[in-house]
Amino acid sequence: MPLRCLIVDDSDAFLATARAVLERDGVTVVGVASSTAQALRQIQALRPDIVLIDIGLGEESGFDLARLVRDGHEGGPDVILISAHAEADYAELIAASPAAGFLAKPELSARAIGRILGHTP
Repeated sequence: MPLRCLIVDDSDAFLATARAVLERDGVTVVGVASSTAQALRQIQALRPDIVLIDIGLGEESGFDLARLVRDGHEGGPDVILISAHAEADYAELIAASPAAGFLAKPELSARAIGRILGHTP
């Protein structure tokens, strides 16, 4: 069964590109959101397996959204933080977050997501 994914980013261009890349790789992108409120509504309605969250979510924080998604939602979706910046720029914050891991946007692929989730070598 394909992985069901929600992408949260404030860039419409990135949302379209990420959706195309992941769907080409066999991931089912069930929805996209550009704010915390939209993301929380989409998660509730669509029940994705994974949520990709941009760290720099406009005026909002992807780290805060990651905590909202994971805190108190046992069995809820996994979270992977994404950014155009290098992981080293956020290493301590990523380590302290409830996210399963981090992906730089240029490395986004089903294989990279699978590696973080432990599904592929």
